[in-house]
This record gives sequence, structure tokens and C-alpha cells, in this order.
Amino acid sequence: MSNDAEQTADADERADAESTAGEAETAEQSTTADAPGDAEPLAERVRDHDEALGDEVAALEERVAELEGELADAREEVADLTERLQAKQADFQNYKQRAKQRQEDIKARATEDLVERLLDVRDNLDRALDEDAGDVDSLREGVKLTRKEFDRVLDAEGVSEISPEPGAEVDAQRHEVMMRVDSDQPEGTVAAVYRSGYEMGGKVLRAAQVTVSEGNGDGER
Repeated sequence: MSNDAEQTADADERADAESTAGEAETAEQSTTADAPGDAEPLAERVRDHDEALGDEVAALEERVAELEGELADAREEVADLTERLQAKQADFQNYKQRAKQRQEDIKARATEDLVERLLDVRDNLDRALDEDAGDVDSLREGVKLTRKEFDRVLDAEGVSEISPEPGAEVDAQRHEVMMRVDSDQPEGTVAAVYRSGYEMGGKVLRAAQVTVSEGNGDGER
């Protein structure tokens, strides 16, 4: 073999050796990058993540505790309001019962007072009846006085007489029409009062019984 050929062969061997060494170094570097020593940053990231998650969980637990405290306070307030409402309702029911009892007492006393005054009227009637039956004028005068006293009792109770004048308009709320008659009064008006009525406090106790005019007998209306 010539010297040139030998030099070429040596150069090729060195190139192959250098290539093999480079590949080995690359493989070593790759192996070194994947070695356990480089796993430490990953572990730190996991620990950091766990710590952040733990802090978040702790914050949530603290918030839950606060909400439970607020809920307990709200329940206590509701219980207090419910108790106060029940007390108010009981007080109102007692007030209604007392008011009803007062009304009944007032009504009873008013009735007693009215009866006492009517007893005076009855006494006057007894005195009129005790008069000599032959003295008609005296008896009549006694009855008149008794009626006046009775009217005073009614007036004191706010009772007024319903006795419309002839020719007055007929009031269906206060007048009861008994019949229609020929009369000199305008047609459709009150001709005469058959029986007086009475009202008290704007309420009709008894309507007045009246006759109603149909006009005069000559056909005029």
C-alpha cells in the first residue's frame, strides 16, 4: 500500500472515532437531562401547587365558618322576632276581648238606664189609672203628661219621630205606603200619616205608615 492510501485510511478512522465520541457525548447529555437530579423543579412546583391549594381550602373553610356564624345569628334573630310577634298577637287578642267586654258592659248599662227611665213612665201611667174613672179630663191630662215624659226619654236616646207633613215627597227608605187615596195633595205625595215611624242615629227603627195621594176626585193629576 502506498503512503497516500495509508494516510487516507488513518483519516477515515479518526473521523469515525470522532463521530462515535460525539454521539456518545450527545447520548450522555440526553441521559443527564433526564436524570433524577432534574426532577427537583417539578417537585417544587407540585409542592407550591399543594400549598396554594391548601391556602385556598383554608380560606374556604374560614368563609364557611363565617357563614355558619351568620346563619346562627340569623336563626337567633328569627326566633326572637317570632317570639315577639306571638307576644303581640296574644296582646292583640286580649285587647279585642277586653274591647268586646267593654262594649257589652256599656250596652248593658245603657239598657239599664233606659229601663230605669221607662219605669218612671210606667209609674205615671199607674197614677193616671188610679184617677177617678169618671174624671175623663183628668185621665186624659195624665196620659198626655205621661206621653210627654216618654217622648223626653226617646229624645234623650237620640230617637226621633218620622211623621211627614201632607204633600211631602214619599221616601221609600222611611215611609211605608199603605194605600193610595183621593186627596187634595199633589199626586204621588203623602196624603196622611197612618202611623208614625222612628229613627235613631240615622237608622230607621220603624218606617212611617202613610197613604199616598192619587190627586183630587175631579180627575186632575
